[in-house]
Amino acid sequence: MKPLRLTLLVPLLLAAAGCSHETPPAPASVAPTYAAVARGRIDVEGGLLKLDVAREGTLSAVDVHEGDRVTRGQVLATLDPEPARLQLEAAEAALAQAKAQRELIDGKLKTSQVQAKRLAEAARAGAGDGQSADAAAAAVQSLVAERAGADAAVAMATQKRDAARYELGLRTLRAPLAAQVVKVTAQSGASVSPASGALFTLLPLTPPIVRAELSESYVDAVKVGMAATVSTDGSGADRSWPAHVLRIGRVVGPSTLEDDPQQRANLRTVNCVLAFDQPPPDDVRVGQRVLVRFGKPSNPAKVH
Repeated sequence: MKPLRLTLLVPLLLAAAGCSHETPPAPASVAPTYAAVARGRIDVEGGLLKLDVAREGTLSAVDVHEGDRVTRGQVLATLDPEPARLQLEAAEAALAQAKAQRELIDGKLKTSQVQAKRLAEAARAGAGDGQSADAAAAAVQSLVAERAGADAAVAMATQKRDAARYELGLRTLRAPLAAQVVKVTAQSGASVSPASGALFTLLPLTPPIVRAELSESYVDAVKVGMAATVSTDGSGADRSWPAHVLRIGRVVGPSTLEDDPQQRANLRTVNCVLAFDQPPPDDVRVGQRVLVRFGKPSNPAKVH
């Protein structure tokens, strides 16, 4: 009886082993698809800010260095203020003279008005000469005209004083907004002018954005408010951040991010601006190239 049991057990084991080789393989996964994919770069609204001097002169001081953070109105550099200061002092002296001349006329006018009033009352009462009253009235009218001219002179002198103050203010270059100093090409003692180019390059301390170059073939697939994924490499697996579409341009132009000159000339793109859903890490820098995937990923049917 024992040999019989062994004979039956061996075929059963062989059958089980055969079934194990017939197990179907796991289905292959397919990479996710997106509404569109585009190249882009990190930027800020308005881009980097380049500042130059408004007037020609010699730099007497440079108050910031590369890497410094500045606040709105903070002094960046100063031109030699002496020429503008002299103009301001001359304008203030001219204004003071014009005001003094007007005060002198005001004194004469008040005296003439009193005298003309007395002579007119005496003439009406028959106690004075009517001709003298008329001459006094004419003198008053002449002084009134002089007073108007003095007012005009004071106004003109005031305008020149204000213009001199404005010119003096232009000798000081200030930060127009809170920013970080990216580049400084100025040094004390240098002669500069508006034609010298930018002396300071500032990075505004505003939330970063992404400027993507969307192929015109996929413009209709992307909508304002659409979710997107921004990544610093081609896989999107590492260092990626959620974002959404802020604006889609209406002008088609050549690509500026394509390295191949021939493809850059032939590729027609539309500028698309995206905002991060959350602030990205500090090591994400303006000008850095990124890859933008528009829409949420979806998988087609798995292939067995």
